[in-house]
Amino acid sequence: MSAVASRLPRSDRDERRETILQIAHAAFLEDGYAATSMSSIAAKVGGSKATLYNYFSSKEELFSAVIAERCRDFQEMLYDADLDSQDFRKALTFLGEEAVRWMLRDDSIATYRLITAEAGRFPELGRAFYLAGPQKGKEMLAEFFGRAAEKGHLKPGYMLGMAIHFMTLCKGELQHRKLWSIDEPSEKDIETTVANAVNVFLAAYGT
Repeated sequence: MSAVASRLPRSDRDERRETILQIAHAAFLEDGYAATSMSSIAAKVGGSKATLYNYFSSKEELFSAVIAERCRDFQEMLYDADLDSQDFRKALTFLGEEAVRWMLRDDSIATYRLITAEAGRFPELGRAFYLAGPQKGKEMLAEFFGRAAEKGHLKPGYMLGMAIHFMTLCKGELQHRKLWSIDEPSEKDIETTVANAVNVFLAAYGT
């Protein structure tokens, strides 16, 4: 079964761990990475610091887990999309619109701002975010593009590069507009930007 057609396992996720991640995420967003301690998170969770360390050996590990959790639903969107069964242009359009909507969510923007603010002092945070989010998403998209090339929809080539180009085209300036509080991109903005992105992408890489 392909990566995009399958689903991430969730049945064995521990409820307590999910609660810790939710509380930790809120704490990091409110206070920043440097000002947030394992002790303060343990107090908000309602348990001892020793209990928290049973789940995560360090604040860095906890933060990485928070970021991975934030990116999980985007990855599941890719898994659940069943892109291979759709008309290729429609599949690209669906994928682009869903990806941009995820990028523009309030929690996604808040997390991106946090990473940007803290990565200068704590470069490991930027790396954790990149590996769990953008890098994983591009790898999954490159796999889909590889299958599309095998079916004759795309020219053979460097699929990871194609994935990077596609996502860059789809988000356009929309993410920056919301990130910098210029305005709130509308659904029409998303649809128009992605439609143009698909046209350019297929003109460059389509067969």
